[in-house]
Formats: sequence, C-alpha cells, structure tokens
Amino acid sequence: MPAPVTSLVPAERIASRILLLRGEKVMLDADSADSYGVEPKALNQAVRRNVGRFPRDFMFQLTRQEFMNMRSQIVTSSLNHGGRRYAPLAFTEQGVAMLSGLLNSPRAVAVNIEIMRAFVRLRQMIASHADLARKLAALERRYDAQFRIVFEAIRELMNPTLPSRKGEIGFHTFTQAAPLPPATRPANRKSRI
Repeated sequence: MPAPVTSLVPAERIASRILLLRGEKVMLDADSADSYGVEPKALNQAVRRNVGRFPRDFMFQLTRQEFMNMRSQIVTSSLNHGGRRYAPLAFTEQGVAMLSGLLNSPRAVAVNIEIMRAFVRLRQMIASHADLARKLAALERRYDAQFRIVFEAIRELMNPTLPSRKGEIGFHTFTQAAPLPPATRPANRKSRI
C-alpha cells in the first residue's frame, strides 16, 4: 500500500505548478518530473519513446518565444552555463494522466491521483467564480433601479447646488439729499439738560 500522498507532494505545491499556457491548464515537464520523483531527462525520454500516446491536446512543446518569456519570469539557469537548452514540454490534464501509464510505480500512481485532484479543484474554482459573476450580474439587474435612486440622492447630497448670489460689484453712491429740517437734527452736544 502506498504511503499517504500528502507526505509525498503537498496539494498546494502541485496546484502552484499548474500554469495557464495557450488557454490550457498545464504542467511543465520539469515540474511533473519533480512531482513524480524522476529526472526530467528520464521523463522526456519516456515521453519521446511513447510519443503516439501524447496527441497535441495532451502535450505540446513551448515555442522559443514562450520559453524565453518563461525564462525571464522564472529565474532559471543560464544557457551559457549548462542550463536547459530546449523548450520544455507542457502536459495538459489528459497528458498528465497519460504520464502515469509511462511511470508505473506506486509513487507515480499516488502522485498522479493528487495531480488529477488539483486539476479538478482548479476547474471547480473557475466554475464557481463564473457562477458568482452570473449571480452578481443578476443582482445588479434586479436592484439596479432601486439603487439608482439611492445613488442619485447620494450624489445630490454630495454636490449640493448653491443658490447663485449675483450681487452688484463696486461702491454704492447716493445722490446728495436735501439737508434735514432743524427739528430732526441731532441736538448740540453742549446743550444738555
């Protein structure tokens, strides 16, 4: 009976190695080999000996441009100092399943089961995100009219329209009025009672 898979390769580590290339969820050959506990060279030799088991939708080789982009994003060994000289192979979910037939060891079978579960979890997460987006759009449509009124009221409160006070500019001058009659004139300061 194989050892528990969690001790072999953690599920999070497998999930972090699944990449999105050309619109497909894939694992690169080096990551697959590391998960299975074999050398990448041995994995690639086994694949090349059984290339008929890997149609284009199971496996593809990265283009030179894709390979150079990957090298710039993920620090890998230099081409001048014995690093990888060819573009890696990328295995889709079906390709990873086919690898377990080539690497027929208890570890390979156990790791392959975990890899398949990781692909399924990713598919479920993507589906649940799409479902949440649909539900959110439906809620927005349903409550759109009600919230539109609320948002308009909030906007009005945020930007109140001030009454325009257009006043006169400058000094006011009055024409000289006739002198006041003597009875209305203020009393002389000296004459106090």
